[in-house]
Amino acid sequence: MEAKYSVLMSIYIKEKPEYFVESLESMINQTLKPDEIVIVKDGELTDELEDVIDCYIDKYPKLFNIVSLKENIGLGRALDEGIRHSRNELVARMDTDDISLPERCELQIKQFINNPDLCIVGTMIDEFYDSPSNIISSRIVPTTNDEIYKFMKRRSPFNHPTVMYKKSEVIRCGGYGKMRRKQDLDLFSRMINNGCIAQNINQSLLLFRSNEDNFKRRKSWSYCKSYINVQFEIWKRGHCSIEDLVFVTIGQLVIFLVPIRFLKKILNKYLRSTKN
Repeated sequence: MEAKYSVLMSIYIKEKPEYFVESLESMINQTLKPDEIVIVKDGELTDELEDVIDCYIDKYPKLFNIVSLKENIGLGRALDEGIRHSRNELVARMDTDDISLPERCELQIKQFINNPDLCIVGTMIDEFYDSPSNIISSRIVPTTNDEIYKFMKRRSPFNHPTVMYKKSEVIRCGGYGKMRRKQDLDLFSRMINNGCIAQNINQSLLLFRSNEDNFKRRKSWSYCKSYINVQFEIWKRGHCSIEDLVFVTIGQLVIFLVPIRFLKKILNKYLRSTKN
């Protein structure tokens, strides 16, 4: 396994330039440097975001591969475009407002080298609101392939911004597809069901930027509906039982209906490890 990888990012008009810069810097300064950073411009951007991209292209002319889309097509389809333009087999996902720890990609590459059968390698995340130094919670996911398979029956077994995967396997399994939300869970379900071997490193190697908008997004009807639709597809593939489908459906409806203050308590108590 060659120790080269591409970084895959998608950006759209509502992103904040200062967060974008922090995210880019965290990938450029990895202990194992990326061979390529693919940035998909998902539709028209602000002048400020364009200036950030132009600045980094001028500074690192051989590093960046810019894919420009005429209109906003959504994260999943934009990532599919980026994957097709990536020149390396190993692709590291990265969001444009999170911060990867310096050793993240080196540790993931080592896993692929040690086990060439691996197709997906993710990590744990630490979450923060205002300052990366003030961690409020962590999302812990299963580490082994068997645990990941079981966990996926009801919840996503990966922290999407942390995953590194094989381009050929993502394409073989159909890519992210056309879903506007939860497209990552749908993709990973298809990959696991198509024999892809996965694992998560038992370390928090990414700082995830959380805020009030994340809770509002989880309470939206489009999010709720998408999650239930993906879970229905997982059930149709035989990956979960009807009890799992009902459990997830009821859970998403509860999240949609309860006030945000109760939603925070539910998520922090049952779905996150809260920092004291």
